[in-house]
Amino acid sequence: MFFCNKKALLMIKTYGIIALKYPQYYLECGYRGANMNRKDIINKAFRKNGGILRTSELNNLGLSSRQINKLLESGDIIRIKRGFYELSDSIYPEEVVIARLFPNSVIFLESALIIYDYTDRIPAAWQIAVDRDSEKTQYKIDYPQINVFYIEPKLLEVGVDIIQIEGVDIKIFNRDRTICDVLRYENKLEREVFSKAIQRYVKDPKVNISRLLEYSDIFNIKNKVQTYIGVWL
Repeated sequence: MFFCNKKALLMIKTYGIIALKYPQYYLECGYRGANMNRKDIINKAFRKNGGILRTSELNNLGLSSRQINKLLESGDIIRIKRGFYELSDSIYPEEVVIARLFPNSVIFLESALIIYDYTDRIPAAWQIAVDRDSEKTQYKIDYPQINVFYIEPKLLEVGVDIIQIEGVDIKIFNRDRTICDVLRYENKLEREVFSKAIQRYVKDPKVNISRLLEYSDIFNIKNKVQTYIGVWL
């Protein structure tokens, strides 16, 4: 049954609006059909957006600040950062959560090594690269645990790939950029992690040596590339 104003009802009748496209009209109308109630709409919106919704996105679903607070009090949703929420029973991968919280960040160094299977060691925190001029307080979160590297903006754009997990775009440095980072941050890595990354990289059929040499010039590490990679080629 519907209980709504004429404008909302006209929109639904005229355009055959489905709840996912214009959920605010369904919520405004008090729709209680078996196929799509308020909870269904909210849950589906969370799933569609990688398990994370901003305050503005919840507002677009027709939820007021008071209603959002009620969901927090009931334990249906959790605030993971100011202005960002997830379902209390969310099981999304942490890299998806990070990408939603910080869409301009790039999966970096040891975390990238994990993605490419260049290491067996799981770092204690997700390592991400961000613009060194970005506001640093935004990265102070309890979950997921992150280790932030502040990078010069022009270098942050070098070798960025996009992968998709749970329908969410995630930025990650490609294999060749990642191995350059391994060489650049050699002193920050355990020796076993460093050596295994080099060994697995040179055996990876997906590497691009021309691109590696291009990046080595940008980062001024040609000698290191020759020393550690050249002997394997």
